[in-house]
Amino acid sequence: MIKFRYICLSVAACAIVTLSSCSSGTPTAENSPAPNNVNPATKTTHTGSHSGHSSNKKVNINTAILSELDKFEGQLGVPALSHKIQASRPYGSPEDLVTKKVITQEQFDKIKDQVTIEEVVLTGEAKDVDYMTKLGLMKGHLIVAQELLDKNQPKQAEPHIGHPVEEIYVDVEDQIKERKVKEFKTTLISLQDLVKAKPKDAKVKTDLTSSIQAVDGAIAALSETERTNPSFVLQVMNGLLDAANSEYGAAIANGKVSAAIEYQDSRGFVVYANDLYKGISSQVAKKNPTAHKAIETNMAELLKVWPSVTPPAKPVKTPEEVTKLVTTIEQESQKVVDASSTQAQKS
Repeated sequence: MIKFRYICLSVAACAIVTLSSCSSGTPTAENSPAPNNVNPATKTTHTGSHSGHSSNKKVNINTAILSELDKFEGQLGVPALSHKIQASRPYGSPEDLVTKKVITQEQFDKIKDQVTIEEVVLTGEAKDVDYMTKLGLMKGHLIVAQELLDKNQPKQAEPHIGHPVEEIYVDVEDQIKERKVKEFKTTLISLQDLVKAKPKDAKVKTDLTSSIQAVDGAIAALSETERTNPSFVLQVMNGLLDAANSEYGAAIANGKVSAAIEYQDSRGFVVYANDLYKGISSQVAKKNPTAHKAIETNMAELLKVWPSVTPPAKPVKTPEEVTKLVTTIEQESQKVVDASSTQAQKS
């Protein structure tokens, strides 16, 4: 069984990297820094906005966190592959996955177009989208934690409280400093320690609210203009939906929800993505009514997949059906992004 994951986002100029999932179990690893002996010539800089989602988005196997690597675990059906890839770093080339016997040549051939050792440095809008998406993933985790606490299930809530600090914060920490946002890692750690030691303490819910407010404060470091720009928000929203899609796929096995934490995390990401869309829906409806209708309809259908924070006995939809809904939303969203880009070029 997959031990633990979180969702993070690496964004290139023309793509938002597909993310995957968090799962049950005790955390065993965190994001690894880039290996010192990776050739600096492999570093590239990407600026500006994104222009779509594709199945060929590349993941840097030297620097990707477990959740990014998790997509390969799902594709190849190899248990704990994320951890195996991480443990065998650094890689001088993607082919080292085979040389180091992490996967077979046959398995590598299935994912070779999706892996790289190239480091991506984000700037401009791409960096801002990456920043808000990571914070959005934190928010999704905490939303689920709050739901579980409201149901008096602190033990189930604890992993969702732990993942933001154990897995995501490290990837956004530099940006938090750059943007002069007050650090809130201490707040997250204190909350996690409290829920572990005194899960029934009334202070748990108060501290959780403080943690959510801290994440919102970090998001507020972005300009209001950007945070209310449909093109920008849709890119963040689609990153969250990519994450949810991967998580949901990892949660379902043999027609059942086999990993409750992954099910719950995917719910949290979709709920927050939907909240984000509500904030821009009137703007999208005014300028792109057809795209808005399609996004709204498919989002409503997508939300039905998670009727409760507690997994249903039988999944409402198959992973394939969820992927279809997410893909449709992304495609329609991209039409809005592209239209906005064209309009900006004309102005």
